[in-house]
Amino acid sequence: MAKLALYNMEGQKTGSMEASDAIFAAEVNEAVLHTVVVNHLANLRQGTQNTKTRTEVRGGGRKPWRQKGTGRARQGSIRAPQWVGGGVALGPKPRSYSYSINKKVKRVALKSAITAKYNDYKVYVVDGLSLEEIKTAKIAALLKGLEVSSALIVTADADENIYKSARNIKGVTPTHVGTLNTYDVLKHGALVLSKDAVAKIEEVYA
Repeated sequence: MAKLALYNMEGQKTGSMEASDAIFAAEVNEAVLHTVVVNHLANLRQGTQNTKTRTEVRGGGRKPWRQKGTGRARQGSIRAPQWVGGGVALGPKPRSYSYSINKKVKRVALKSAITAKYNDYKVYVVDGLSLEEIKTAKIAALLKGLEVSSALIVTADADENIYKSARNIKGVTPTHVGTLNTYDVLKHGALVLSKDAVAKIEEVYA
């Protein structure tokens, strides 16, 4: 069984706990990690870029000069792609870049990402990760005690107080098990989990 260190809300080590090897000691599959991260970034793209073709730019309805006898190359419109101010040939149009991948692949990637963080000693489990009120200073104090500046804070369920207390801190992203993804785990320097979140991750993904 993998062993995780337990910390309190001040960032002080208070003990340790055992965790599932299926989550924290899985095989790190770099190929799957790459596949899932590329998919995640593709799905985030808005795809709103747009260029005008020769039919959409203003003007150019009249033939600029007669077909023959001028000594110049024949032209049908001053808005053809070869003209300055003309339309763009084969330019980008609004489209969706998103595509889907197998759910099993996503599960393998998430396990790989969590294991990679565990292998780098960047997984911190906080016993009693909760706040009675929105207080950014308390989350900042926790991170200072853990000596981390970039962290993904994960709770078992959506916690408004934790979310609103942590979202303003640079390099810190609050989330919960239901929205946990491989990209966020890899993007941040450390993974800060509540004790309940560890149990729920094991229940959902083990």
